[in-house]
Amino acid sequence: MAERRGGNDALNFPILIGDIGGTNARFAILVDAYAEPKMFPVVQTADFETIDEAIQASVLDKTSIQPQSAVLAVAGPVDGDEIDLTNCPWVVRPRQMLAGLGLGEIIVLNDFEAQALAISSLPATARTQIGGGTVHEGASRAVLGPGTGLGVAGLVRARGMWIPVAGEGGHIDLGPRTPRDLSIWPHLKTIEGRVSAEQILCGRGLVNLYQAIAAVNGTDPQLATPAEITDAAVNRRDAAAGEAVDLFATYLGRVAGDIALIFMARGGVFIGGGIFQRIIPILKADEFRAAFEDKAPHSALLRDIPLYVVTEPLAALAGLATFARTPRFFGLETTGRHWLAAPGT
Repeated sequence: MAERRGGNDALNFPILIGDIGGTNARFAILVDAYAEPKMFPVVQTADFETIDEAIQASVLDKTSIQPQSAVLAVAGPVDGDEIDLTNCPWVVRPRQMLAGLGLGEIIVLNDFEAQALAISSLPATARTQIGGGTVHEGASRAVLGPGTGLGVAGLVRARGMWIPVAGEGGHIDLGPRTPRDLSIWPHLKTIEGRVSAEQILCGRGLVNLYQAIAAVNGTDPQLATPAEITDAAVNRRDAAAGEAVDLFATYLGRVAGDIALIFMARGGVFIGGGIFQRIIPILKADEFRAAFEDKAPHSALLRDIPLYVVTEPLAALAGLATFARTPRFFGLETTGRHWLAAPGT
């Protein structure tokens, strides 16, 4: 039987690290504190009934290395011994994983806690700055990223440690501001009458926005998936897709500015997520930055906050690896999120 405890004691190597989103799961093994992670192919969550099966088939069956510990980041709140993912039918059961996968301990984090861990040490080569701003060393940072959902997290510095702050910030309200917004909003699909940021700023949200624009224009939507919409926008094949991507960036800039204010992120705001990566070739950087700064009466404050695009596609795994190697450098509360195998098992 497994027990749970808190604390940031060193983990036993080899360590399995995993970033589990709504659509994809990425795994690697850290053999020791100095080795580069041993990477494994990306897994489609829909291809496996459970996370245990995915780890066994795509990792353990592919290597002779037996992990002793695991640090997993999942797209959903970590609460209790059965952890539901927000946009995926997998349920993470750490007690069951300890016995079934031969692990000694498991730590489970929110996926954007992993992104926050990553931005504690993201090198300049893994990010691109948009606009101005000055990094205040030791100041709070924030990260958000549209993917299957909209993830948000903060990173604060205290007592010589970085402390990730996770939550469900992607579900804050997002409202119309311009006449065009006001024409689009009545056509958006809502959740119980409410438009949250995630209703627009994620994969299905981009489709939602595109369909609303088509409805306002009085045309039939010709595209059905986020990939089709971004591809049509990048290649200028569909005017509604182009407007949807432009507005997507504007709305993301607005929300990023809100998150900057919430965390007073003078250390920078970082934008991740695969969707944003795909629209960078046609991103109107000046408009994106303007939407970020348009926060009267605090526009001057926002002008001084750096805004970055994360260009490292495996940032979450990098963050997990950083934590796994040196957990003492992070003020990460693991009580209720850390499971140990019973002695002798």
